[in-house]
Amino acid sequence: MQATSKADHGRGSLSSPEGRFEKIQRQKLEPDLDSPGNTRVIEEQAKSILTKNQSPDVPFDVSLNPYRGCEHGCIYCYARPSHAYLDLSPGRDFETTIFAKRNAVALLEEAFQKRNYEVSPIVLGANTDPYQPIERNEQITRGILELCEEYQHPVAITTKSHLITRDLDLLSRLASRGRVNVNISITSLQQDLISKLEPRAGTGLRRLDALQKLRKSGIPAGVLMAPVIPGLNDSEIEQIVRQCAEAGALWLYHILLRLPYEVKDLFTEWLDHYYPEKKDRILHLVESTRAGKLNDARFGHRMAGNGNYARLIQMRVRAAVQRSGIPGKDMSLRTDIFKRAPGGQPDLFLCQT
Repeated sequence: MQATSKADHGRGSLSSPEGRFEKIQRQKLEPDLDSPGNTRVIEEQAKSILTKNQSPDVPFDVSLNPYRGCEHGCIYCYARPSHAYLDLSPGRDFETTIFAKRNAVALLEEAFQKRNYEVSPIVLGANTDPYQPIERNEQITRGILELCEEYQHPVAITTKSHLITRDLDLLSRLASRGRVNVNISITSLQQDLISKLEPRAGTGLRRLDALQKLRKSGIPAGVLMAPVIPGLNDSEIEQIVRQCAEAGALWLYHILLRLPYEVKDLFTEWLDHYYPEKKDRILHLVESTRAGKLNDARFGHRMAGNGNYARLIQMRVRAAVQRSGIPGKDMSLRTDIFKRAPGGQPDLFLCQT
């Protein structure tokens, strides 16, 4: 598909470059990009639903993604290249062609029923947002939470959507027995930047409001400040930390910008369109944190980066958190009360503590 470099309100990517696995190069003669209202939802009958983590860089073992692709359209999203495996573009296709795993709840219950199932907190939102806009109608994420409540299974959630407050009832009950925690992802508090960077995600203030509502409901919640983009949003670090503290965050961590595979070109194109005067400086700073490249995939470096500028960001985040009074609590989830069948007795001997 031909790249167009054309801005379209409500979408993040400016073009639809081919995925790296496509064998056929296509060029359209008619206008290339759909209007923002045209999101295509495709039902996916998944064969399995739980993904085991193999990376030492992330603090979880098991994740579940109810959706492939994400309507939020975040230009920096490291999950974009996954659409290339479907012969779709990591650009516009990733945010307009969404696959909904409508059999996710059934598959998860099958997994829970297996006698050799080992209990480990399931992370929702490790790849794409479980509360992206189509969740309002699909309600796959809510179904997963209902199942986790029935089986008393621990679950952790990362989202940038205010829609999570729809499920305060479920989350409160899960929290009452130490079975849930939530990360609210906050990138910026500047709406002009968010509307370009994350066009279909909620505003920074809406995310702070979601954080506050979660905490008032007794739900352990903190903030994932991600990504920190050198030269673009890193000037907001101290303000974001301060306002997250005021909203009741129990912890705050950050992740440095990652630009794997096609995301490098998409992000560079985006900078050239929206911030041409800052483009060279931003890319230079990113390279300074990634061993002279735009991406460094080595374990131990992917999330935090390296070099002086990356260390400066780490120091600023750490100092701001300490000044703010954010406690940095360890919110480990209980795995010892899992029930093999809904309403049954805890399966104490088979659970992993």
